[in-house]
Amino acid sequence: MGIINVTPDSFSDGGKNLALDAAIAHAHALIAEGADILDLGGESTRPGAQPVSQEDELARLLPLIEALRATGVPLSVDTFKPGVMHAVLDAGADMINDIYGFRQPGAIEAVARGTSGLCVMHMQGEPRTMQQAPVYADVVGEVSAFLAGRAERLSAAGVRRERICLDPGFGFGKTTGHNYQLMRSLPAMGALGYPLLIGVSRKTMIGAVTGKPVGERLAGSVAAALAAVDRGAAIVRVHDVAATVDALKVWRAVQAWDD
Repeated sequence: MGIINVTPDSFSDGGKNLALDAAIAHAHALIAEGADILDLGGESTRPGAQPVSQEDELARLLPLIEALRATGVPLSVDTFKPGVMHAVLDAGADMINDIYGFRQPGAIEAVARGTSGLCVMHMQGEPRTMQQAPVYADVVGEVSAFLAGRAERLSAAGVRRERICLDPGFGFGKTTGHNYQLMRSLPAMGALGYPLLIGVSRKTMIGAVTGKPVGERLAGSVAAALAAVDRGAAIVRVHDVAATVDALKVWRAVQAWDD
């Protein structure tokens, strides 16, 4: 899953693809590099991010969806607003990726219809404050229970199980220690029976162990993506598609090679 942020303030690439032409060009580059899915975001969810109006978010997203529908590559939209969900699904989006896990009033109703993919993510708190003092008694157990509960709520609303994937929410209300405990425990979350979508690309958890700033976290991000796939991740959400695709090709060859 290749990331396209049409925002001025995302933590890694804010402003880079805010102009429509730049976002379209970046999307085609990611597809050429091997992206299977494109994840479009019109509102930054980095720690401390300020809210964006529904109107501004849609003004960033709808022209991009219109421009990319003909590529044939599934389009995921990273949003938690039910109104945005309705509009982008009507415009042709194939998936909704919700950092709030469809907890906002009206969110489940917005996505229950149709056949779109749905990603349920865990977040403690909300983006403006989530990293101030995250605390868990049992981070793996609590995150797993939350994800299972939200998936059950969707199922109870008529959403077919095969539409749902789960994301532990690395960096969303977690310390570095919490993040690595979750990474190590991905097989336990996979046992819930849903595909796992993992997003760790260029995040603080990479910088915390490598000592590198955001722009120099390629190697660490690829290593984390491989660790996630090795532990059962079905989708990895990344900025650096080409490098991740090459690394996964080699990893798969190691797994499958038969003399």
